[in-house]
Amino acid sequence: MEINKYQKIIIPNKIKTNVWQYLNENNIGNRFEFNGNKEQQFVGLVGEIIVKRLFGLHHEFKNGFDGGFDFVYKGLKIDVKTMGRNVDVKDYFVNNFVAHQKQFDCDVYIFCSLNKKTNELTICGFLSKKKLLKLAVLYKKGDKRKRSNGTAFQIKTDSYEIQNKDLKNIAKLFYYLPKI
Repeated sequence: MEINKYQKIIIPNKIKTNVWQYLNENNIGNRFEFNGNKEQQFVGLVGEIIVKRLFGLHHEFKNGFDGGFDFVYKGLKIDVKTMGRNVDVKDYFVNNFVAHQKQFDCDVYIFCSLNKKTNELTICGFLSKKKLLKLAVLYKKGDKRKRSNGTAFQIKTDSYEIQNKDLKNIAKLFYYLPKI
């Protein structure tokens, strides 16, 4: 594992409050399926806002479809994918990418994990869309998946999974354009 691969950021209370206020009045689930409940939308929106701040960008709450990406940096369309968890990130943990989103116009995916117990967002890493689709494992709706803690769940929609150990350190996005 790279030194300082995972960047942890404490989530400011103001961001959490603003996101909940927005979600109480709006539904940002605009895909045709697997839109996420309010808590999942909260997790995703917090991840997006924190990552935008890392890139020096301001977040504006907007209704409607975002086009399949959250922001543009160095000409790259970037989408932030955040999973809510109750534990710290491990290299063997996976990140999910809903399969039907591969049709969207996006160049890079940044994967994050929000630890709901410690109020920390961990930036797990990034991959280009091309590399993600090459390295990730596709699971079909209805497939059963087993977690490292012995529990299991059923896949609710076709999804790709990518392990944290396969992601690139986000710091590299600040210094050069990745090969897409």
